[in-house]
Amino acid sequence: MKERSRVEQFERIRRDARDKEMSVRELARVYGVHRRTVRAALTDSTPPPRKVPERIAPAMGPWLEIVRAWLVADLEAPRKQRHTARRVWQRLVDEYGATVAESTVTHAVARIRRELIGTPVNVAVPQTHAPGAEAEVDFGEFQAVIGGSMVKLFMFVLRLSYSGRAVHVAYANQAQESFLDGHNVAFERLGGIPSKMIRYDNLTPAVIRVALGRERLENPRFIAMRSHYGFDSFFCIPGIEGAHEKGGVEGEVGRFRRRWLTPVPEFQTLAALNEFMAVCDEKDQHRVISARPVTVGTAATAEAPELLTLPSSIFEAGPTSSVKVNHKAEVCVRQCYYSVPVSYAGRRVSVRIGAALVEVFADGKRIAVHVRAVHKYAHVLDLDHYLEVLTRKPGAMAGATALVTARASGAFTPIHQKFWDKARHQLGDGAGTRALIGVLLLARTLPATAVIEAMETAIAAADYDPDRLAVAARANAAFAPIVTQLPEELTDRVVHLPERGAPSLAGYDQLLVGAR
Repeated sequence: MKERSRVEQFERIRRDARDKEMSVRELARVYGVHRRTVRAALTDSTPPPRKVPERIAPAMGPWLEIVRAWLVADLEAPRKQRHTARRVWQRLVDEYGATVAESTVTHAVARIRRELIGTPVNVAVPQTHAPGAEAEVDFGEFQAVIGGSMVKLFMFVLRLSYSGRAVHVAYANQAQESFLDGHNVAFERLGGIPSKMIRYDNLTPAVIRVALGRERLENPRFIAMRSHYGFDSFFCIPGIEGAHEKGGVEGEVGRFRRRWLTPVPEFQTLAALNEFMAVCDEKDQHRVISARPVTVGTAATAEAPELLTLPSSIFEAGPTSSVKVNHKAEVCVRQCYYSVPVSYAGRRVSVRIGAALVEVFADGKRIAVHVRAVHKYAHVLDLDHYLEVLTRKPGAMAGATALVTARASGAFTPIHQKFWDKARHQLGDGAGTRALIGVLLLARTLPATAVIEAMETAIAAADYDPDRLAVAARANAAFAPIVTQLPEELTDRVVHLPERGAPSLAGYDQLLVGAR
């Protein structure tokens, strides 16, 4: 009988006894219950709890001690190689021929584990965080399609403990430069630094070795970054036992992945993905964390004045290393290759490895800068770095990897291709390619728009001399600022002179004939 039905029955028994003055025997006969039940109803309106009978387990009884012995031995076994309830059931059936249901074994295993372990879960002590005082940091993995290929990326997360506002940044790795750059980006977006401490697990970029207790041998670069921004660090207990000490950011990683990165995001570049994630962070400020009366954004606004002021400069996250340029004018950085001007082939240069950029320095100046590659063994090449050698080897231009990269990035436009095709048709492959290279060299000193306009004029006039094209490009570059500075109402009055043909000395040749 359900509890509600028993309460209603007790109510009717008490009413009949009061209104009709029925005896205990008569009430028992009318309601079909024992006289003890009637007396219990007259004594108390709430039915007493039913006694749970101690059931015997004839099917499981013979195997309880065997199962207990297995589970006791599991306490010393590796965590990932301990018996599950299903494995216990399989062993009983296979090794002992037991005829017992899997569900029966599952309940028995759960009961024995409770007896062996004691408290089934770790009890967490509720915490209160002061505004602007604490934050938590962690890395999480996720998948994304970048440039048409599925890659594994790593999400740096810094979460303020009081408001729950978090900053998420995607990186191609968990290297130290990504870890340090994540702090730079997070502090910049938050507009300040936690005044008390930031909680970490034992990430390699921060901790070289875990000592006794909470003592850590910290990475010098991490110490320098912490000193630069002026906060303290707190390291959690290693392993799963310490996950609860920064449970806010642990849950934030999964929440953001489910909310904004499902289905798998697709972007052309990692920078575009990070722009999307920054927009998602702004949208998250309108959400309300359960059991809190205000939105994340409202709490973050109240927390902002309590954050420490940002220093005047950001911390330099990328390490600098010395690398020798190979015979292909490339430097190898973290299993990827980046081009430098061919004049530095065979020389040793300094490379600053940033989270987003790779910068190359030599002779006290920066000679190359590239967006850091996402894929391993990628070749990130700049066509401009190879123009001098292509002038001597024009036949290598058509199959150059740097040309493929330039086409993909849009630096080598359809106008360039059209000029090249026309020049080769008129001048021949070698001379036509050299004419194109002469045009590409102009981009080092002239605006791209001025060069494009000069190329269009050259194509229309079927004149592919790079020297005359350079004169036209310089004229376009000099004239463009003047037109740009004119008032809008006068721009339409600018008179463009008709295009002139190639300069000629034929008239002066007649004078030479007369002189002879």
